[in-house]
Amino acid sequence: MIRVFLVDDQHMVRAGFRMLIESQDDMTVVGEAGDGNEALQRLAVTGTDVVLMDVRMPRLDGVRATAELTARGELPRVIVLTTFDLDEYAFAAIRAGASAFLLKDATPPELLTAIRSVHAGDAVVAPRVTRRLLDHFAAHLPDPAGAAPRTSTVDERLAALTDREREVLVLVGRGLSNTEIADELVVAEATVKTHVGRLLAKTASRDRVQLVVLAYETGLVGTAD
Repeated sequence: MIRVFLVDDQHMVRAGFRMLIESQDDMTVVGEAGDGNEALQRLAVTGTDVVLMDVRMPRLDGVRATAELTARGELPRVIVLTTFDLDEYAFAAIRAGASAFLLKDATPPELLTAIRSVHAGDAVVAPRVTRRLLDHFAAHLPDPAGAAPRTSTVDERLAALTDREREVLVLVGRGLSNTEIADELVVAEATVKTHVGRLLAKTASRDRVQLVVLAYETGLVGTAD
C-alpha cells in the first residue's frame, strides 16, 4: 500500500484527491493538512510514503514545508502541486527537496502515475514539462532556505564524474528520459540506468530531479540548451 498524505488549503481539493486515491487498490490516504505547519506536525507522527504538497498556503507555504520535511530524512517523497502562474514556486520547492511536481490540471491517470513513480524512486514525472520550466526559470533560481552558495561542493561533485557521466548528466538536465538518452548516445537503456545510478551516488543527489537542478546550477545546461 502506498500511503499518501494530502496538503492543500482548499478542503474540496483534498476531498477530490482523497476520492481518487482511495479508489485505487494499492493506495490509501493516511492524513490531511490545510497548511505547512499543520502538515509538519501531523507528518511527524504519521507513517507516509508520498506527500501531495500545494505551494501557496497560509501560515507556512509548500516551499518551506517541503524544505523542513525533506531535511528530516529519506521519506516521505514530496510531489509539489502548482499551476502555470506558480511555476517559480514549484521550482523552489524542487530545490528544497521535492521529488517531482505536477500541474493542478493534471488528469487523474497522470496524478496516479506520478504517485506510483515517485514511490518507486523515479523522480521524473514529466521530463518535457521539467525542461520547459527549468528553461524558463534557470536564470532566476530562488533559494528557499537562504543557504550560502554551494559552489565548492558542486565543483567537487562534478570533478568526480567521468566524461561519459558528465555527458549523461547534461542530457538528464535537458529533460531527456532514459530511453531518449540511450537513443542519443546509441547505448542500451540499462547502461543509461547504470550511469544515472552512479551520478546519484557520486553527487549525493536525492533523485533525478536534483540531478537536473545540479546540471543547471553548475552551468552544464543553460537556458539556451
